[in-house]
Amino acid sequence: MKYYDKLVFELSREGRTGYSLPANPYPAAPEVPSALRRGVPLRLPEVSEPDVVRHYTNLSQMNFGVDTGFYPLGSCTMKYNPKINEEMAGLAGFAGLHPLMHAGLTKGANKVYQEMNKALAAITGMYTFTFDPCAGAHGELTGLMIMRQYHMNRGDFKRTKVIVPDSAHGTNPASAAVCGLEVVEVKSLENGRIDVEALKPLLTDEVAGIMMTNPNTLGLFETEIKTIAQLVHGIGGLLYYDGANMNPLMGMVRPGDMGFDIMHLNLHKTFSTPHGGGGPGSGPVGVAQRLEDCIPDLRVSGFHGNFGVILRAYAYILSLGRQHLRKVGQYSVLSANYIKECLKDLYKLPIEGVCKHEFVFDGLINDGAHDGVPGATTLDVAKRLLDYGFHAPTIYFPLLFHQALMIEPTETESKETIDAFIDAMRKIAAEAARDPEILHGAPHNTPISRPDETTAARNPILKYQEN
Repeated sequence: MKYYDKLVFELSREGRTGYSLPANPYPAAPEVPSALRRGVPLRLPEVSEPDVVRHYTNLSQMNFGVDTGFYPLGSCTMKYNPKINEEMAGLAGFAGLHPLMHAGLTKGANKVYQEMNKALAAITGMYTFTFDPCAGAHGELTGLMIMRQYHMNRGDFKRTKVIVPDSAHGTNPASAAVCGLEVVEVKSLENGRIDVEALKPLLTDEVAGIMMTNPNTLGLFETEIKTIAQLVHGIGGLLYYDGANMNPLMGMVRPGDMGFDIMHLNLHKTFSTPHGGGGPGSGPVGVAQRLEDCIPDLRVSGFHGNFGVILRAYAYILSLGRQHLRKVGQYSVLSANYIKECLKDLYKLPIEGVCKHEFVFDGLINDGAHDGVPGATTLDVAKRLLDYGFHAPTIYFPLLFHQALMIEPTETESKETIDAFIDAMRKIAAEAARDPEILHGAPHNTPISRPDETTAARNPILKYQEN
């Protein structure tokens, strides 16, 4: 058994101590009522300090993150988090703030909000932002609430439908449903973009608006966006911009100039703040000037959202400046197209042409299937990548393709890192063609090989269980 396979309880030895608490100088507390006590004595591990430190250090090394390796997770923009951002967030004047402090003591934080609002408005073409939402999906819900409020303010209560492309992020229809809107799907063309002709009959006086991301989840720019904006605005609807794919557009194109009325940004994606594990996130929502009065008076989160995340994103914007923010989009697009062109001879590319920050393969061209032996799937490729030291791209999304493999390299990776990833993907394709069983059993070099993920999700074991 490897050291990191052992749990703290298995390292426990009777009488071993890691720390001794001082004697309690206070009077004994009242006895806890028996109804509130455990039926059996609480069993705690008896371990030394080195055992505890090594245990948790080993656990931390089993995690994969942007500080440990390449993380090409499509549609999530897992870019490197500059440490200067952490240093700024750790300044005593910011780190020691409490949301209930007197307003006279929070002028610095308020200034950050004001300057960040100006910066995001300049980057996106929106008029103003609210920083209350704590995640992208939270921002979507807030944005849709603003959309509904806009129509209700005009006495237009019949607008209860929102149009969502079939290539949309899953949060789009979910957010719309939570907001009480009926979701109407619009199909994509074979080129991966919205079918404008299929959109036209859906545009009735019951439509509150349309939700889009541009570039879309296939990494393709919606070239008919101006026409779509004119059509939706023509029937009195609004355009909502899902900002998850904003990274390639920074300094190049602004959603406000495309015709969008409402949008959210994922600061933990585009603006380099820590991302993953369920948070912390930030999904500020921007609106056009005519919608400013529709921003909710009642806050959608406690106080002013995740200030620490907003502060880190502000430090990122200041570090790059206007001239270098533009390079973010340029380099992310260059990286994505470079990988695509280097691998499309081995992986199926369903849609040819220049992509933006990400692109989608549809499995292997030669998956190695023969004589009843199943071929290697997208899941197999993803698992095998772990053996080569890379996190897997997003798999089986978007749903337009059966074996979808969505790759987003971001602008922060060096050519050497990208070349190493390309080399690993080519080796995996060769292994699949030669012997797909190698991939079926992958990963081979990780502490845990291939668990039953469905059972783990449905019936998680969240505490230690004695044998």
